[in-house]
Amino acid sequence: MQDMQGKTAIVAGGGRDIGKACAVELAKRGANIVLTYHSSSASAEQAVNEIENLGVQALALQADLTQADQVDAVVKKALATFEKIDCLIHVSGGLIDRVKISEMSDEHWHKVMDVNLTSLFMMTRACIPHMPKGSSIVTFSSLAARDGGGGGAVAYATSKGAIMTFTRGLAKELGPDIRVNSLCPGIISTGFHDTFTPDDIREKVAGMTALKREGSAEEVAKAAAFLASDESSYITGANIDINAGLYFS
Repeated sequence: MQDMQGKTAIVAGGGRDIGKACAVELAKRGANIVLTYHSSSASAEQAVNEIENLGVQALALQADLTQADQVDAVVKKALATFEKIDCLIHVSGGLIDRVKISEMSDEHWHKVMDVNLTSLFMMTRACIPHMPKGSSIVTFSSLAARDGGGGGAVAYATSKGAIMTFTRGLAKELGPDIRVNSLCPGIISTGFHDTFTPDDIREKVAGMTALKREGSAEEVAKAAAFLASDESSYITGANIDINAGLYFS
């Protein structure tokens, strides 16, 4: 399937896990890729090699997307290389650490909001003026936005809930020219859970899903590519669950 042939996609946070899978999936559909990464340089370069082997162009840029000047530099480089931006997939974000509100510093709260929400705001603001009619934006919320998250994840869950609202509002603001949708992943096998979720909890949660397993980054990427492509041309403002039936919204 080459339904994104000749298009350019920025995958923010595309250096590893779900972001990397999204970058590769869009490349399989014919898109040229600009991916950003923060610290996962080796994995990002591996993604570039995989993408170039598919016969399209790829560019990996190190950036802190909580900094406006670095966001602007990414967009400027993308335009200098590919002249336009047809798609933005914003995966960048993270839990940072599990901290209860009673023990949380102002610094931690602001850092979580900046990494997840402010980075999205600044990336969309920078990209929108350069996105032609028919373009698409895919944001990443989370199951945590639906159920409040696990222990010590109130800040993370709150930021992801805000992304759901941001997605709805932006879809109204940018329609009919640009579509905006979000994915809300549940228990996906990634470095996120390797870092923050004990194995016994992961096994328990996976067992609670209707499909009795964790999802893969590649499965999430296929859903993201669908939302990015014209196959989903009548979908905008949606926050779509991808959690194997763990939670029904």
